[in-house]
Amino acid sequence: MPVKLKYGSNARTGTKSPALESRLLRIALVALLAILIVGCSVFTYFYYHYQHVVDDRIRSGPFFASVSQIYAAPREVRAGQKLSAATIAADLRQAGYNTNSQLGTYQLNADNIFIKPGPESYHNTDGATINTTDGVVQSITAENGVSLSAYELEPQLITALSEDNNRTKRRLVSYNEIPPRMVQAVTAIEDRDFFNHGGINYMRIAKCAFSDLVTHHRTCGGSTLTQQLAKNLFLSPEKRIKRKMIEILITFQLEARFNKKQIFEMYANEINLGQRGSYAINGFGEAAQTFFGKPLQQLDLAECALLAGTIQSPTRLNPYRHPERAMARRNVVLDSMVETGAITASEAERAKAEPLRLAPPNIDASEAPYFVDLVHDQLVKRIGDQDLAHQSLRIYTSLDPELQRAASEAVEIGMKKVDELVLKQHSTPKGEEPGPITYPQVSLIALNPHTGQILALVGGRNYGLSQLNHAVSQRPTGSIFKPFVYAAAYNSSLNGLSLSNENGGSGVFTALTQLNDEETTFTYDNGRQTYTPKNKISGYKGDVTAAYALAHSLNAATVELAQMVGFDNVAALARSAGITNARGTPSVAIGTYNATPIDMAGAYTVFANNGVHLTPWMLASVRNASGDVVSDYSPEAKQVMDPRAAYLTQSLLEGVMNYGTAAAARGHGFTAPAAGKTGTSHDAWFAGYTSNLICIVWVGNDDYTDIKMEGAHAAEPIWTEFMKRAILLPQYSDVKAFMPPAGITTARIDKTSNLLADASCPGNILYAAFLDGTAPTNTCSQMSESPQNFIQKILGLGGKSAPDTTTPNTPAPIVRVNPNTPPDGNAPDTNQNPAAPKKKNFFQKIFGGGKDKDKQQPQPQPTPPPQ
Repeated sequence: MPVKLKYGSNARTGTKSPALESRLLRIALVALLAILIVGCSVFTYFYYHYQHVVDDRIRSGPFFASVSQIYAAPREVRAGQKLSAATIAADLRQAGYNTNSQLGTYQLNADNIFIKPGPESYHNTDGATINTTDGVVQSITAENGVSLSAYELEPQLITALSEDNNRTKRRLVSYNEIPPRMVQAVTAIEDRDFFNHGGINYMRIAKCAFSDLVTHHRTCGGSTLTQQLAKNLFLSPEKRIKRKMIEILITFQLEARFNKKQIFEMYANEINLGQRGSYAINGFGEAAQTFFGKPLQQLDLAECALLAGTIQSPTRLNPYRHPERAMARRNVVLDSMVETGAITASEAERAKAEPLRLAPPNIDASEAPYFVDLVHDQLVKRIGDQDLAHQSLRIYTSLDPELQRAASEAVEIGMKKVDELVLKQHSTPKGEEPGPITYPQVSLIALNPHTGQILALVGGRNYGLSQLNHAVSQRPTGSIFKPFVYAAAYNSSLNGLSLSNENGGSGVFTALTQLNDEETTFTYDNGRQTYTPKNKISGYKGDVTAAYALAHSLNAATVELAQMVGFDNVAALARSAGITNARGTPSVAIGTYNATPIDMAGAYTVFANNGVHLTPWMLASVRNASGDVVSDYSPEAKQVMDPRAAYLTQSLLEGVMNYGTAAAARGHGFTAPAAGKTGTSHDAWFAGYTSNLICIVWVGNDDYTDIKMEGAHAAEPIWTEFMKRAILLPQYSDVKAFMPPAGITTARIDKTSNLLADASCPGNILYAAFLDGTAPTNTCSQMSESPQNFIQKILGLGGKSAPDTTTPNTPAPIVRVNPNTPPDGNAPDTNQNPAAPKKKNFFQKIFGGGKDKDKQQPQPQPTPPPQ
């Protein structure tokens, strides 16, 4: 009899029994519950873990608390300036003044404007009324009724820096400062449901996950604005499942702690929108200034759409490099705004018709990046990395934004001309390829000669390509050093020291002192070394006046004067004026020792500021977010020479500008009273100044090769371009003639006879300054009134003799060599030790005998090519 077995299922139907199903269901439920418990435990663990991460970040302070703002110098308004009340109001709006600003307010009424600084102002809260008529400031009156000669406006913001691991620029904005069109544009293209969802758009994530699985590319962007913020603030940009899960957890934390407006505000300040030079541009506030040159609040619909569109790919959609792509993406954003109902179709079409009105791409003009880098370096030295990185500081500097723009424009224009000259140097026959071309670099420094403040600074031709700051690069100064030789000679005379030369002349140094410009070997170091300077450009001119020697940058004559003064004395004066590398050798006279362009700008304050040296400065004050002073900085000043010596040297430098190597500046249209000097070594220099502005220009190669261009051809055109722009600005337009101190006489000199000019002179006139009592007493139409004056003229003596005292540094004897000796450049030649030449007798000195015929030259006229 067969036995039937039962296995818990119906044998006929093959179905499981209810008991087994129940057991399997219970197992499944237990497994699911276990999974849920484990999942919830893991989720809870990580949720609270990242809660602590977010809490720690919040407790450390606001997310962007370390943003430091760098401000320009306050603009000074003076009576008589060409400045309208409307222009002043625009300046104040740009600085942040409005009807309810803590920074300050203003009231514009036709030609009058009342200004009231607020509690957060750089200034105190004293207000003033400025009255203008026809665009000219008529009067300035303080709130208490006192008449003021000048009034300072609120400083302009140059840039804002975030002190993090990256070089970042960011201008913080609050949600209320973000235009509604900006919010609508961003949400339309990036996250349309932002104000409704809880931080995660699950449908978008699922869609993107499916797309990534199918295409095997992780390119789909399903993140909400909150997720993007979580990633940018806490995570790396890599696309991994683990990173995505952490991003979601942090998103929940952000949504739990902040409302939607706060989240959008953080997003608006954090989002990266490209690169500017070596700095990342983060946030809509900085991007608005970078791309359009105006505050975020002033952007129109098309501009808001452009910024919103750039979020997708800041590099690929950079409007400067890829304008067509940027416009196409902008138009996509506008269409999205129509779809969300933010704007109408007609508004979108009008915005699409707008061109890209971008700010000029010259970042040096708008943000002075080389200047900002130097400010940052000084802050690190004075305040320290930690304090700077953890404080929101207001840093007030010396910069004049308008003058900075003029400097950047002048450099941009001038370097194009320099590049043309470089290309001509490398020109080759048709069909031949030129060798590698090195294009020179440039630096420009503009300084207030009476305060030492650096008003404008360009450290290179393109900050985006090179952040090397040539304003602080050590370079041989060339002939812009020579004025210190002449200043040392004047200083020695004022100190009662008698100068003597190998012609036997001695006395007080004047503009008419005779110097010998012939090939000469100078011995130094107790006779162990020799040095032979070369006049490679101008050639040798024989006996010339000091005024002519400096005007035409004659090397041999200048070194002879330095020997008469004492090389150590020349170097000591230079060091006291900030040229710290100068040493007492013959070559010091022609600028073979290094200095930076900033050093040379400071050195020239000695001539422009009555003998007082001012150390160039850029930091004025550092304050915290509440406006409390963290540190104030005072400029350093030191009297290094007699004001009369400074003015007399300045008078010679005016001659350089008017009829010497710098006369090209006059030909290029700069006619204001000025003093200056060209410089040519391996580099090209120009140093010049007016009554209210010093400017130094340097042009040279980074590899220290010779640019083979004179200062008059490479640096002077940039200087002139800058100065022509500068004097059009109200604050620098009142250029005045240089005023002599007491004890100085100015005389009209006949260049042919070097005597006073009268009506019978042919008209070749020089205006020269003299110490009282040292000017010539005879006129060009007269014979000498006394044998003494006749002998003084023949022997090159200045009028009144100084006491016959011995100089502390006894000059080494001049040793003449054969003019055919091969040139040795500027390096001392220790192998040459020729015998001293035979001295000329009295009659040879009077009648010109004793010289080779090929050296018999009359006093040269001032028309050699520029140097």
